[in-house]
Amino acid sequence: MSDEEDDKGNNVQRLREERLLSKAELARRAGVSVLTIDRVEKGSPCRLDTKRKIILALGLKVTDRGQVFED
Repeated sequence: MSDEEDDKGNNVQRLREERLLSKAELARRAGVSVLTIDRVEKGSPCRLDTKRKIILALGLKVTDRGQVFED
């Protein structure tokens, strides 16, 4: 893992790619914009509700948030 990946604070991109989802598809499933997915994958902060939507859109449970976000 590169230092850049370590610094971003989440695994959204890795999990999305493992599920063969495009940013657009994840955004549609989560009910957020593609720009939001792009920002989150780059490590920008987001609201708890957005995190919840992304976790559920990845097919995980809210209790699995530690696998996605390093809060």
